[in-house]
Amino acid sequence: MPGKLYLIPTTLGDSDFKNVIPDYVMEVLNQITHFIVENERTARRYLIKVKIKHKIDDLSFYIINKHTKPNEISDYLLPLMDGENMGIISEAGVPAIADPGSEIVKLAHQKSIDIIPLVGPSSIILALMASGMNGQNFAFNGYLPIKSHLRIKKIKFFENRALREHQTQIFIEAPYRNHQLFNDFLTACNKNTKLCIAYDLTLPGEKITTLTIEQWKKVKPDFNKKPAIFLIYIEN
Repeated sequence: MPGKLYLIPTTLGDSDFKNVIPDYVMEVLNQITHFIVENERTARRYLIKVKIKHKIDDLSFYIINKHTKPNEISDYLLPLMDGENMGIISEAGVPAIADPGSEIVKLAHQKSIDIIPLVGPSSIILALMASGMNGQNFAFNGYLPIKSHLRIKKIKFFENRALREHQTQIFIEAPYRNHQLFNDFLTACNKNTKLCIAYDLTLPGEKITTLTIEQWKKVKPDFNKKPAIFLIYIEN
């Protein structure tokens, strides 16, 4: 009988894991010795931090990232097929959401393996919860284009979708490009469009602010190099 694949949440940064990771997750971690991870160093650091009972050097890690070849992924599930439980650990937050772990989950479904998602922090959902925007109809769009003129064009496209479909549009960006994206929102969007910026979620410096574009033009947020989520919405 195959083992179970657990989707294991991590902290969103250097915060006290006891504040955001349920005790049940710790119980599961102490039952697993095979982990599929995006970054082995980060995963090892996390497992040491939460003080699992196993010795770190006794654990097996399988790396999945943009360099992983499709034929390698199938081999990662061999312990599951042998009856061993396995866990997927994201770089931050929950696996398989804006995360390559979704490829493992897809393959596991094809092999009729039970998938067990565990509760933990998701920056996308936390930002939406606190934004005051439409939580009934929303879309996570990931990263916008890097080049400014293409990014502005795409922002206008999503702003139109927000208006047309009454849908909150959610984005993420590399922390060092936060200010460039912020400035492009100011350039591209209507003055009445609402923009929420949520950064350092669950961390001591957490800040979540929703203002209209017109209001944001009078504010200079200081969130350079801080992990952030951006949301836009238009109220009729």
